[in-house]
Amino acid sequence: MVPDRGASAHLGVGARPGAPVDEVLALADAVLREAGLRRADVRSLATLDARAPEAGLVGAAALLGVPVRGFAAEELAAVSVPHPSALPLAATGTASVAEAAALLAAEETALLVAEEAAALLVAEEEALPSAEAVLPEAALPTAGAAALPATEAALPTAADGATRARAGRAVLLVPKRKSARVTCALATSVPFRPNEDAPGVRLLPLAHGYIAGEPGSPPTIPTPHTTAAMDMHTHTDAHDLRHHGDAEVRDDKLIDLAVNVRTNTPPDWLRERIADSLTGLAAYPDGRAARAAVAERHDLPANRVLLTAGAAEAFVLLARALPVRRPVVVHPQFTEPEAALRDVGHEVGRVLLREEDAFRLDPAAVPEDADLVVIGNPTNPTSVLHPAASIAALARPGRILVVDEAFMDAVPGERESLAGRTDVPGLVVLRSLTKTWGLAGLRIGYVLAEPDTVAALERAQPLWPVSTPALVAAEACMSRVALAEAEHAAHRIGVERAHLLAGLAEFDEVRTVEGSEGPFVLLRIDGADVVRERLRSLGFAARRGDTFPGLDRNWLRLAVRDRATTNRFLQALDQALLMGG
Repeated sequence: MVPDRGASAHLGVGARPGAPVDEVLALADAVLREAGLRRADVRSLATLDARAPEAGLVGAAALLGVPVRGFAAEELAAVSVPHPSALPLAATGTASVAEAAALLAAEETALLVAEEAAALLVAEEEALPSAEAVLPEAALPTAGAAALPATEAALPTAADGATRARAGRAVLLVPKRKSARVTCALATSVPFRPNEDAPGVRLLPLAHGYIAGEPGSPPTIPTPHTTAAMDMHTHTDAHDLRHHGDAEVRDDKLIDLAVNVRTNTPPDWLRERIADSLTGLAAYPDGRAARAAVAERHDLPANRVLLTAGAAEAFVLLARALPVRRPVVVHPQFTEPEAALRDVGHEVGRVLLREEDAFRLDPAAVPEDADLVVIGNPTNPTSVLHPAASIAALARPGRILVVDEAFMDAVPGERESLAGRTDVPGLVVLRSLTKTWGLAGLRIGYVLAEPDTVAALERAQPLWPVSTPALVAAEACMSRVALAEAEHAAHRIGVERAHLLAGLAEFDEVRTVEGSEGPFVLLRIDGADVVRERLRSLGFAARRGDTFPGLDRNWLRLAVRDRATTNRFLQALDQALLMGG
């Protein structure tokens, strides 16, 4: 077995002559805080070898309790950095001493671990009995046979292990940050695990990337494009309404930015509650306790609540159970509502929100004769959070107003939510427990609506539509402790989303939707469909945008992930854009 040393952090520092200890330490501390790390997590301070004897760097390293590692200028120049600058390139031959030194130090640590892992693999191989010892003479291959003994054919060599460990093992956690005389970056080395299958980021061996606005950055010429317009025609277009993010990661082992399910979920306490429910599988599901818990959470009577097998089932029930004549879906948004309506023969009108309006809702754009209106809030894929007043303004006598709030619990305070409102006529609010709690495979959501609407939908459901484990999960997720955890997660998502948006803003080629509030962001790149395929080759899955009405091949949706994953993705995006020349 290979010991797991865990990830180690390495500070890369570029400093002008005479930079004092306190300035180096102050910037290093700021970088560590940004990464959520402490001084104790640092393993080395890396820099240009000519700067290694500087008193400020030596003193800072001593206070951190780590060695100073000096790299030759030609070694640093060979490292691809995501944020190059012209000044250090002219002075030292590398476009960022801080980033290059951090990455190189992290890579050397990864290679050291890989060498140890390879040595252990060789030792294990040598410890195995030989084919002659374990096979009868008749079973051994002859001299001319092509087959090798299974023990020899299956084992990797030391060189295989080292090569595999080198690919994608150095990750930039925090890009270069600057003070008056010091530049600092932070990288980590991911431990080598022989049985790990995920490819990670396979960065190309380019000299360096570039960042928008830096001297020497290649010019970008935006391609003219048309924007979405209000459109109320019935459609039979080529949008694949049944394509969803899970299709992007179904067959390939990629880092997942395509599916909007929070990572590291379900939490342990929820797994235990679900596991405990398995002892009662012999009994038919009883949804009364879960229904009461949802009602109490939203301060509603139980007859205003309907539990469903995910929000997707609710869309099917709405399409089948309600006698509507003129349904309208506000796009771009989750496509399952329109697909369900079409499946039962409805002609579906579309209101297409426009990029130049930041995909914001204008209630006046929805036709007066629409008797069913569907809108998401916050909207998937735009991540726009519409004001509750704007959505409530869509309500009319005789109209069903469906608001998909599947991602509302990812918004701090759930501001702009209409859940729990009883003063909006015809209001139907859909909620999902899939995204925040990681229950996509369990299928649990619910509907909040007027009692008559709930009764009509319930009559269209099959018997026992929600399983006992899903009901137990629903009840558990309504507890005060669970709601507090969801609120904390929503705040954390906001921090990580800001970091992702800040990184994307460094690319001239990328344009993001303003005011994102969900656990994902929508971005536009000319030729995004091609960029998406390049990202796949680099180990990342992004959600294609052209299946959403109102968007085309130039759009991608990205799920918000932790900072380390985001930084690795930004490096891969830089490479993917450069691959196009």
